[in-house]
Amino acid sequence: MLDLHRVTEPSLLLLIPAYNEARRIEPVLRDYGRYFQEHYRGKFQLVVVLNGCRDNTLEVVRRVAVDFPAISTLEFADPIGKGGALIEGLKLAPLADLIGYVDADGATPPQAFHDLVKRAGEADCVIGSRWLPGSVLHVEQSGRRRFASRVFHLIVELLFGMHIRDTQCGAKVMHRKAVEAIHPSLRIADMAFDINLLYSLKHAGYRVLEVPTEWTDKIGSKVTLFRTSLTMFLSVIRIRLIYSPFYRWLRPLRPLETWIYRKLRAPQPLPGPPGDGSNLKTNP
Repeated sequence: MLDLHRVTEPSLLLLIPAYNEARRIEPVLRDYGRYFQEHYRGKFQLVVVLNGCRDNTLEVVRRVAVDFPAISTLEFADPIGKGGALIEGLKLAPLADLIGYVDADGATPPQAFHDLVKRAGEADCVIGSRWLPGSVLHVEQSGRRRFASRVFHLIVELLFGMHIRDTQCGAKVMHRKAVEAIHPSLRIADMAFDINLLYSLKHAGYRVLEVPTEWTDKIGSKVTLFRTSLTMFLSVIRIRLIYSPFYRWLRPLRPLETWIYRKLRAPQPLPGPPGDGSNLKTNP
């Protein structure tokens, strides 16, 4: 007998950006593969976007994919940053109705991500938040990281006024039409990619829903607090300028920008379409 509920369930593409994650990604992939195999009634695909890995992450993912055929890889030989990996991964948006991403460290468990998917009918983009009442934090960030996070939130709110409590939580899901509409405006390849994504959605008229989530701070984070914070600060300034009428006049400063990002050993912002942010597609 045909299961009509299964047929009408939206197809789902989950992206996991990975940089040298061979030591910890296998249990994460197995948890996600097993959970969605057992609990999700629509088509599910999980694509690990390998971002210049120098370890055996690829071999680990391939080993897991033998047991879970829904898992596959998209590989880039050179480092392109977390944001760069997601920008490339989001090009696969035509493959599914819903497209989401989580971090490779397993900070967001599969059931928590599924909870976001279940609420996708309420908005164009649903994001997890660690700072809303009702969120469950099994292991919290250190005091220094928590302080840096709140300072960064204040800067983002002053520059963009999005009224989002937690822009950086690595758990988000979007409708295909929203991804395809704003993809040309995604240019930030570092950890500030989430700001680029969320502000592009807001600017284009798409609705973003922030909901409490379950989250665990994982040991082994690759974030270098000072350098990462400075890079993210420069990137959010760049995003703000993209959406200003002055952006086109700042092109002579691009060599200086390139030099700064290289000094910080951070992934370069991607070149965007000519003109300023005002020519980006909006939601009718």
